[in-house]
Amino acid sequence: MTTTNTNLATVLAQAGNRCDSVTGAISVPIYQTASFGHPALGQSTGFDYSRTSNPTRLALEETLATADGGHRGFAFASGLAAIDSVLRLFVPNDRVAVTEDLYGGTFRLFEKVLRPLGIEAVFVDTSDLNAVQAALADSRVRGIFIESPTNPLLKIADLRAISSLARERGVLTIVDNTFLTPVLQRPLEQGADLVVYSATKYLAGHNDVVAGAVVTRTPELSERVAFLQNAVGAILGPQDSWLTLRGLKTLALRVAKQQENALAVAEWLCRHPHVQRVYFPGLPGHAGRELLLREKSGWGGMIAFEVDDPARVPAILSGVRVFLFAESLGGVESLITYPAVQTHADIDEATRQRLGINDRLLRLSIGIEDVRDLTRDLEGVL
Repeated sequence: MTTTNTNLATVLAQAGNRCDSVTGAISVPIYQTASFGHPALGQSTGFDYSRTSNPTRLALEETLATADGGHRGFAFASGLAAIDSVLRLFVPNDRVAVTEDLYGGTFRLFEKVLRPLGIEAVFVDTSDLNAVQAALADSRVRGIFIESPTNPLLKIADLRAISSLARERGVLTIVDNTFLTPVLQRPLEQGADLVVYSATKYLAGHNDVVAGAVVTRTPELSERVAFLQNAVGAILGPQDSWLTLRGLKTLALRVAKQQENALAVAEWLCRHPHVQRVYFPGLPGHAGRELLLREKSGWGGMIAFEVDDPARVPAILSGVRVFLFAESLGGVESLITYPAVQTHADIDEATRQRLGINDRLLRLSIGIEDVRDLTRDLEGVL
């Protein structure tokens, strides 16, 4: 089942509707059960055991597939659980080209879990098409894992061009679309094979659930991921599936407001004398802005910026009153994070410095508050 950008808001608003033909419940019920009874020997209702499938989780998974224009969707216990299951498609001696400035937890998964098992990450600047092409020339590279925008420096990859290069070489393209969501970017339509999400973030959107998601492009990949989801078992429970489904209903509205607010905050930061640099794809001059415009994508609600003196950072983090000093992102509340010691602490200092994740860099996740309160809060601490 597929959809287009013109009706995505409608699909999301009605996520899970018409799932209960018996009662006509508008909100999909929470099927809080581990097992399902069989009508008779050799017969099944379509549900046997909730690790394999659960009606509440299935409603969420069908919505995820529709939103991204994919063949099937899969809900996992966290974003990292989703990524871990996808990376089990690779075998020892395989290499995976990986965005170099990515979420620290994903870096940790590649370096501390997969590398000892014989699956090697080759880190590359995926915003540089020539660098990607050079990485894909290695015959041992069997996949490419892309964050776009990257976390936290918000670099943009040409997903259409990279997917084309990867397909020519028989390489799987995996895109972490957590920052933009299917509302602003649909990687499968640009040629990617799989899309992954930390659904904890924008998809659920309220900082009240931890969840992950995978959407596949082809029946063959769906079969393989379904096997792994069931075999490994890191599935999302029915209560959290329901919360994520409820969050999806307002995704289009939230993302629009967050993006509007983010652009205003980014422009305000550019004018502040104590801010040296602002990273936001919606600003004129950002290297990825024209690419996003060409693909009819949006900018999202994430901003990173560097202050002129690292000594300012502690006072900023302790002084904010509207922003919350916390990890995570994508919720209705605005958050401020210090990547060097929080989200990217697992990356060694030399690599962080090379990438630009320095002691002056702060990351903002912009929420749906009145933007005047957000800028006043930043003015107070800057």
